[in-house]
Amino acid sequence: MTESSASVSDIDPTYRAVRNAMRWSLAVSVAMLVGKVGAYLLTGSAAILSDAMESIIHIIATGLAAWSAWFASLPPSKKYPHGHFKISYFSAGFEGALIFVAALSIIYKAVEALIIGPKLHRLDLGLLLIAILGGINLFLGMHLLREGKKHQSLILQANGKHVLTDMWTSLAVLVGVAIVWGTGIAWLDPVVAILAALHIISSAFSLMRSAFFGLMEQIDTELSERIVGAFQEQVTQQIIVDFHELRVRDVQQHLWIEVHLLFAPGFSLYEAHTRACQVESHIMSLFPKHEVHITTHLEPSVHDIVHPEGHGELPDPLGQEE
Repeated sequence: MTESSASVSDIDPTYRAVRNAMRWSLAVSVAMLVGKVGAYLLTGSAAILSDAMESIIHIIATGLAAWSAWFASLPPSKKYPHGHFKISYFSAGFEGALIFVAALSIIYKAVEALIIGPKLHRLDLGLLLIAILGGINLFLGMHLLREGKKHQSLILQANGKHVLTDMWTSLAVLVGVAIVWGTGIAWLDPVVAILAALHIISSAFSLMRSAFFGLMEQIDTELSERIVGAFQEQVTQQIIVDFHELRVRDVQQHLWIEVHLLFAPGFSLYEAHTRACQVESHIMSLFPKHEVHITTHLEPSVHDIVHPEGHGELPDPLGQEE
């Protein structure tokens, strides 16, 4: 059995970029909260209050995401031999749950305002503040998503989606409060808050769904097809006779591959090992953006004679039944 892994020389800069982006996100989220609370105190608007409450949740979630980015950057240890990368999925799921709680709080406050009756004032100044803060969030959210895709960081992508959710909430609030200001129909204010909360709930479920499938290591069909095709190519080139028992794990820039390689019975262990290393190098070259770990088990091609009862049932790497 042999094992090899790609160079990690390009990993540390990635985590530095993630941490720097999260620091900016945390600093901006604090400024957002201060500005939105100020806008609420000026106007008394339930819609603006809903926006401010979402920002409180965002600060908590961003703090957790920043900690998760640091934890995920820690190297593998005896206690965590596969690294700490799956904390990213927990962080995203928890952030989604917090967004959902924020949405429920917004709905509660909005319904209360509908029953009691909203008391609004200084909407012009409040609108100006929300417009400025929304613009800042738009810029930050796009930056986080761009960096998240560039570095394949679920933490940054989740936080970027959260920031953009905050921006869309601000936009909805801006439009709603502007209508209230222009028409004088005060009850529209809490209605806008409820509509914004429903949009937030949709975003929350999207994040939690992504986190769930990540934690459960759902098969990436396209990735698995590439890997299977690469091994089949090695068979076609007669580097190996065949392969089976292929298993794949893909977690945040880290790709684990386990496979049994079959060789002609007359091959020496040295020759089989040399060819196995050749196969491993080829597979790793196909995924330059991943840190690739390959574990190969070398077997003779007369597999049914050596293992008459087989290896037992293993899942199909493409998620399909044989």
